[in-house]
Amino acid sequence: MSSYESPAMTTTLRSALSTGEIVVAPGCYDALSALMIERAGFSAAYLSGAALAYTRFGRPDIGLISLSEVVDTVSVITERTSIPLIVDGDTGFGNALNVQRTMRLFSRCGAQGMQLEDQTMPKRCGHLADKTLVTCGEMVGKIKAALDARSNPDCLVIARTDAIAVEGFEAALDRAEAYLTAGAEVLFIEAPRNDEELAAVCARFKGRVPLLANMVEGGKTPVKSSAELKALGFSLVIFPGGTVRALAHTLSGYLDSLKEHGTTLPWRDAMYDFTKLNQLVGTPKMLELGKSYEPKD
Repeated sequence: MSSYESPAMTTTLRSALSTGEIVVAPGCYDALSALMIERAGFSAAYLSGAALAYTRFGRPDIGLISLSEVVDTVSVITERTSIPLIVDGDTGFGNALNVQRTMRLFSRCGAQGMQLEDQTMPKRCGHLADKTLVTCGEMVGKIKAALDARSNPDCLVIARTDAIAVEGFEAALDRAEAYLTAGAEVLFIEAPRNDEELAAVCARFKGRVPLLANMVEGGKTPVKSSAELKALGFSLVIFPGGTVRALAHTLSGYLDSLKEHGTTLPWRDAMYDFTKLNQLVGTPKMLELGKSYEPKD
């Protein structure tokens, strides 16, 4: 395989979840951020719809992203990296038939997990107020539609419920139960509000299905370490917006320094230079590969 071709998948998300170790998936929003997650040694990455809205459009996570924009991003990430990519599929971008198209496109592009949630359209960030939900029955139909449509059985259906903020905690557990019965392969109960609710989620579902925890800095759920979440019974933890929050903080400091000093020199120790960035993205290898195809005469 040449250095430009898509790298072979190192493992599947399904197999990673079966090891007994918790899978930590930092949030990404493009191929560079996903590549850096892989190079840092993580076993999975999470394509966050919120992160995509923040970085590509400078807009909030309130359902402004389209299916084609997400699919385009999935394609460039899976072409460049080899770790499993979990994709935020929002509401599936419509009804059950839209969900089927979403699943077909995601799985063909190499996604290892499609997160599907029970909000109405347009959806909003799970840690914002004033969400509304589709019926439990409609969401069950969407889950079944996704399972029927996938071309790659390793693209797991991750069912998310936002019911805690709308219908209450017990109703959220009941919805999750129905989604599990419908065939969901990972459960994501969004925004537990305290340690007791985190523990109750695991008490209900631990050992029956992999559970996903969502860590949002400044959100409604207390932020825990991966070790703490594993001890509770979670199999997968995402940090969807942390990458962008770190980027925004760092970029703000860099720009303030540049404006103050009129040069990047005070910031040099906190940034990659030209050579190091080119090494990260593989410039020397690609130039060498290009030379191998040049005329020999």
